[in-house]
Amino acid sequence: MSDTRFPLDGRLPGMLRSGKPLRAVFNGLPSPAIVEMCAFAGFDFIILDNEHGSADLGATEHMLRAARAAGIVPVVRCFEHDLPRILDMGASAVQVPMVQSAQQARRLVDMVRYPPLGRRGSAFSTRAAGYGAFGGAAHTQRSNEGIAFIPMVETPEAIAAAAEIAAVDGVDAVFIGPNDLAHAMGHGSDWNAEPVQQAIAQGLKAIAAAGKCPGIIALTPADEQKYGALGARYFANVSTSIITRALAQAASAGREASLRY
Repeated sequence: MSDTRFPLDGRLPGMLRSGKPLRAVFNGLPSPAIVEMCAFAGFDFIILDNEHGSADLGATEHMLRAARAAGIVPVVRCFEHDLPRILDMGASAVQVPMVQSAQQARRLVDMVRYPPLGRRGSAFSTRAAGYGAFGGAAHTQRSNEGIAFIPMVETPEAIAAAAEIAAVDGVDAVFIGPNDLAHAMGHGSDWNAEPVQQAIAQGLKAIAAAGKCPGIIALTPADEQKYGALGARYFANVSTSIITRALAQAASAGREASLRY
């Protein structure tokens, strides 16, 4: 575990380079308790979903605190305009949706890295810098070395550019969004349609060949096995799907029990 004196957990870049499979979970619920539960359940990291989730920035910061206290690495999926504030809150990584080109990826890398590696604006009064307790050059170095950047590719154009996006210096992993990809390809939400699966396979292989960690939604062990054979190592489930499925099973079991009596 990284030094817990610091609010910023800098383990993720090393995890993404490790070659080992990593299990993560998207969470769009504004709940520090859910973050703690995901940590205690044994997930490698959690993706706080500020694209589709309902958390405001205050709730997001509390979830980042919960992640640090419980020992799980926090990634935040967010839009470009939120990057500066999310990074200053102490996110270990940012995952940005709908990255379409290597040029766009390079511009986003510049927003994530402090000079001389990028153009991130510097302030040491933030949570990430311990409200000034851990500012200065050491914080700058810790951030540049310990914060990961993960672009998402979610269209046929982005899949075609996946190798170039992955090759950008400062990109640590590339995540394929299968649902948006399926919609962009004209298959609605059917990401198991054969053309969509072929595009996913193309993207995963290209990212792995570029030496970066390929990520994908994997809701079952069979998904992990299938996508792992194509190079994927970052497998993400979804907290609401897990919770709703468990609740449905409990409700069904309750109905069945009542019928027996």
